[in-house]
Amino acid sequence: MAIKSDAWIRFMAESHGMIEPFSPQQVRTRAEVGPVISYGVSSYGYDVRCADEFKVFTNINSVIVDPKNFAQASFVSIKSDVCIIPPNSFALAHTLEYFRIPRNILTICLGKSTYARCGIIVNVTPLEPEWEGQVTLEFSNTTPLPAKIYAYEGIAQMLFLESDQVCQVSYQDRQGKYQKQKGVTLPEI
Repeated sequence: MAIKSDAWIRFMAESHGMIEPFSPQQVRTRAEVGPVISYGVSSYGYDVRCADEFKVFTNINSVIVDPKNFAQASFVSIKSDVCIIPPNSFALAHTLEYFRIPRNILTICLGKSTYARCGIIVNVTPLEPEWEGQVTLEFSNTTPLPAKIYAYEGIAQMLFLESDQVCQVSYQDRQGKYQKQKGVTLPEI
């Protein structure tokens, strides 16, 4: 496996629609808000942005979180430029970007250091070959304090790994249940 460079990412995004919308360089400021947590192409990856839709987990309804029978009452939906995650809690969001992963590429997501240094952990399962959609992001606030997440700013970095062989069965081939997802996608079985 080889990690793909900024030039490859630009080429695939601009000529093959791999990332939409796409920022061909790192963005650190926006005219309407000033400094932002950076997003866009980096040396060997792409820093994605968080959209303004959040699902924050709550225990006010005493619901058990069950991936086989997921209850809507286990979270509160928020649409805002910021999301406050309660202490030792969890939230879901999604990327602004829509991805189309090539058949010979596996994509790994890692949190940005700006958030990690604040005790906010980002978790995303790998984007498999020929997976397509907006990425559902999982945030854990590991601190005893409320933590803030900013919409429309950088939140995590995608790394693109190219295999020396094309997979025999892709995510699209097996008709994966999260194919072409948009918005925050809850667990399915």
